[in-house]
Amino acid sequence: MPEGGWGMEAMGVGSRHFWTGGMLPRARSKYYALRRTSYTFVLAVAAAYAWRWTESGSKSGGEASMNIEVSPEPIMQLGLAFWGSKTLLSAVELGVFTELVKGPRDADELGSALGLHPRSVPDFLDALVALGMLDRDGDQYRNTPSTDLFLDRTKPSYLGGMLEMANARLYSFWGSLTDGLRTGQPQNEVKTGGDFFGVLYQDPDRLTQFLHAMTGISMGAAHAIAEKFPWKRYKTVIDIGTAEGCVPVQVALRHDHVTGGGFDLPAVEPIFSKYVAASGLSDRLIFHPGDFFADALPSADVFIMGHILHDWTLDEKMILLEKAYAALPREGALVVYETIIDDDRRQNAFGLLMSLNMLIETPGGFDYTGADCSSWMQKVGFRETYVEHLAGPDSMVVGIK
Repeated sequence: MPEGGWGMEAMGVGSRHFWTGGMLPRARSKYYALRRTSYTFVLAVAAAYAWRWTESGSKSGGEASMNIEVSPEPIMQLGLAFWGSKTLLSAVELGVFTELVKGPRDADELGSALGLHPRSVPDFLDALVALGMLDRDGDQYRNTPSTDLFLDRTKPSYLGGMLEMANARLYSFWGSLTDGLRTGQPQNEVKTGGDFFGVLYQDPDRLTQFLHAMTGISMGAAHAIAEKFPWKRYKTVIDIGTAEGCVPVQVALRHDHVTGGGFDLPAVEPIFSKYVAASGLSDRLIFHPGDFFADALPSADVFIMGHILHDWTLDEKMILLEKAYAALPREGALVVYETIIDDDRRQNAFGLLMSLNMLIETPGGFDYTGADCSSWMQKVGFRETYVEHLAGPDSMVVGIK
């Protein structure tokens, strides 16, 4: 039997009777007889049958028959993946990882510090161990190196802001995905008359948290752009929709000759300026306030648009690309980075799911392939385009004027 969490032994069902071959009719009979028993046991039995399910067939030309074994494990793991996801999101919400920075704790100590009911503590913490989010030595729980670095709220490397937003907003909105698929309409606050982004930009504290979350999801791409793009050919850069400014900061830290800044709505300016000052770059990177649909873009040799185009319809995407092209000098470059979907639309599951997230969050936004973006760039006038992988699910599409 293949290793995995859905086999008979893993589920505590040990009868070898179910493992004999040629039992499909009896398997069906037993399956229907078990419908009234516990759901867990039914899953265990169904999984056990599937492990042994083989199909025999003959290749063309009279070649030898072949057996194909199939397993339900990927189906069940994906279908119930929200169990593990919500366990992590709740841990971030509760501050588990920040609390453990103070030192290892046993279950009683950690549960008490977090205000958890005693019944929930052992399974909650041990589930985080099994998911690879915590380590345990004896009865002492501690962070893993990754969760210590990325999920401690006191560290500048904290990436939990995005997870906090996912927990507070996206988790419940994705529960309405089926409605979105049927209607094509957003399933976020708009559904009940709210305006998340309108409210967000009027609340400095929430805006700071949100923009920091954007820094978290962009940092890997920012490092890769600073390393992979040929900056020696260029002197100035403007990051359009810059948020805190992590991309121009990483570029400027890596390349002393580059100056520029970021372009975003006016409410972002103090947050950008604080972030840039913390990196000692206030003399090289400045903020340009504006609306990228309504206002002219600042001058620069290179424009960057990260996680911007996917928010908009195709017509709106084209408007932004046309504006960038018009504002760039000859030989200037536009760098668009997103969770670019592979051209065959089979491999970058994160990019495809991000596009579904745009269905949840926007009236007409969608993610796209590298070939899509290259064709749009060429349509507005860019003479050369190329696609290059950055980090994780992110890639960049570069257009040269």
